[in-house]
Amino acid sequence: MPSTDPPKAPSRPRFWPAARWWLRAAFAFALVFGCALLGATAGELSPPPPPASPPPASPAAASAEGAADPDASPVAPDSPRASMRQFVELCRAGDYAEAARYLDLPPRANGPELAQRLKAVLDRHLWLDVETLSPHPQGDTQDNLGAGVEQLGKIPTRTGPQPVRLVRRTTPDGVRWIFSRATVERVDEWYARLEDRWLRDHLPPALLRPGPRELLWWQWLAMPVLALAGWLVGAVLSYLVRAALRRVVAQTESTLDDVLLGGARGPLTFAAALLAITAALPWLGLYVPAEEFLDKVLRAGVFIAVFWFALRAIDAVSGRLLAAPATRDNPAARSLVPLMGRIAKVSIVIIGVIAVLSELDYPVASLLAGLGIGGVALALAAQKTVENLFGSVAIGIDRPFQVGDFVKVDALLGTVESIGLRSTRIRTPDRTIVTIPNGKLADLQIESFTARDRIRLACVLGIEHDTSPEQLRAIVEECERALREHPKIWPDDVVVRFIGVGPSSLDVEVTAWFQTSDFAEFRDIRQAMLITFLQIIEMAGSRLAYPTRTLHVALRGGERPQPEVAAVGGSANGKREPRRAPSAEAPPSR
Repeated sequence: MPSTDPPKAPSRPRFWPAARWWLRAAFAFALVFGCALLGATAGELSPPPPPASPPPASPAAASAEGAADPDASPVAPDSPRASMRQFVELCRAGDYAEAARYLDLPPRANGPELAQRLKAVLDRHLWLDVETLSPHPQGDTQDNLGAGVEQLGKIPTRTGPQPVRLVRRTTPDGVRWIFSRATVERVDEWYARLEDRWLRDHLPPALLRPGPRELLWWQWLAMPVLALAGWLVGAVLSYLVRAALRRVVAQTESTLDDVLLGGARGPLTFAAALLAITAALPWLGLYVPAEEFLDKVLRAGVFIAVFWFALRAIDAVSGRLLAAPATRDNPAARSLVPLMGRIAKVSIVIIGVIAVLSELDYPVASLLAGLGIGGVALALAAQKTVENLFGSVAIGIDRPFQVGDFVKVDALLGTVESIGLRSTRIRTPDRTIVTIPNGKLADLQIESFTARDRIRLACVLGIEHDTSPEQLRAIVEECERALREHPKIWPDDVVVRFIGVGPSSLDVEVTAWFQTSDFAEFRDIRQAMLITFLQIIEMAGSRLAYPTRTLHVALRGGERPQPEVAAVGGSANGKREPRRAPSAEAPPSR
C-alpha cells in the first residue's frame, strides 16, 4: 500500500551554514572593494577636460600673473614639472629605457634598471606629486639651491636623510630636467634597503606595475588571499569573544541578550576579520596613496559591520516584542511591530549606504539633497497617511482599548471590531459599522466600559409617605444587609441612606459597586437586587409611592372645599384607587 505521508523536503547539507557565512563575507568584501574600484576606474577612464586656451596677453602681464600664481601659468616643456611628468608616465607604462633618459647616468651604468629602482625608491619613501613642482623653465628660484637645481625631497637612511635632486641639463633631445649624478649613484644603496626588494627581483615585471588606486598588480592578487586569511582569523577571534560573552549573558534573566549575541556572530566575525587585515597590511608594502585607499576601505567595512549588527538588533527586538504577552493580545501591535521594524531597517540601510559612500570619497551631498527634496515631497503627498500611521502607533502604545471592548468615542457607543494601521472600526448597538481614522481617533476622548474593574448600581427608592420611621429604618438596614451579603459586592463603599422627603415619596438612595466587568452579569445582579428591595419593602409593611397631587375644589353654597388627592397614573395592581374629585358642575350630594 503506498504511503500517504507528504514527501519530506530535501535536507540541506551540513556544510551549508559555513558556506552561507563564506558567501556573506565574500559579498561584503566584494561590495566594499567593488565600490572603491568603480570609483577608481571611473576616475582613471574618464579623459581629462581639454585645457582652455587662455586669451592672448602681453608678456608683461603673463610674467606678472606667473609671479603672482605659479600654478596658474602654463607648464613649460623644459620645466621640472614637465620632465618629471614624462618620467613617471614612462615608468608606469614599463618603458624604463626611455625613462633612463631623465637620469644623469654614470659610465657603463644600466639605465633601465636604475630607472626602475629609482621609481621604486621614490614610491616607497618619497611619493612624488608632480603637480607641486615648478612649471617654469628655471625651476623654483626661491629654494636657495642655486640656478638649475631643484630638490624633490629626502630619502631616510641609516646615516641620515639624503636629498633627491633634479638638475637642468642640455641633452641631444633638448633642454630638460634630469636626476642629478649624486642622486643616481645612491639608487642602488636605497634600493637594497627596501622591504619588498626580494619580490621586486623575482616577480614578473607586469605584476610590478601599478594598477588602480596605486596598488601594484601583485598586491591586487594578494588581496583575496589576505581577505581569506583575515576571515579565518576573524572567525577564531569571534568564537573566542562570543564564548566569553556567553558566560556573562548566561547569568542574566533576560533572553534578549542571548538573541543579540547569536545575531552578532556575522558582524563580529566581519569586524574581527577587518582587524586582522589591518594588522597584516604592512606586509604588503603599500604606497602612500594605496595605504590611504585601503584605510578608507577598512573604515567603510567597519561601518558595514556596525550597521549589519544594527539590522540584527532590530530583528531581535522585533521578535521579542512579538513574543510579549501585550503584543499577542493586541492585533494592532502585531501588525505594527513588523511594519516599524521594516521602516527602521530601511532607514539603517540608507544611512549605512550614505556613510560607506562618504567614507569612500563619493560625493554624497547631492544624494542627501535629493533625499531631502524627495522626503519633503513624500511628506506632503502622504500627510494624512503618515498622520494615521502615527495615530496607530500612539494607539498601539497607549492601548486605550482593544478589539472587543465596548467604548464611547465622543457621542458614539459601540464595540471595537478591528484596529488597523489606517483606521479603527466600531460596531454600534444598531449593528452599523463606523470607521474612524486613527489620526483623528488619537485626538478624541475615549471612554472604555470594558476597562471597568467594577460596575456601579445606583437608584432611588421612593417609599410612600404613610411609612413610619420604624418601617423606614428597617427598610434601610435590610437593604444594606442584602447588599453586603452579595458575593460580588465591593464592601468598601455601600451606601443605603434616607436622603429626603420628596413631593410624593420618602427617598432612599442606594449606591453600591459590584466586582464584575461583564455587563451581562451585572444586569442579572441588578435585577436580583431590585427584586430583593421590593420584597424588603413589602415585608416591612410599606410600598413604593406613586406620584400624587392635591386638588382644592371650591363648592357652591359657601361650603368649605374638601381636599382631594388624585394620583397621577393608575394603580399597577388594582388594590388602591384614589377618589376622583367631584366636578364643579355636579350638584352636592345629599
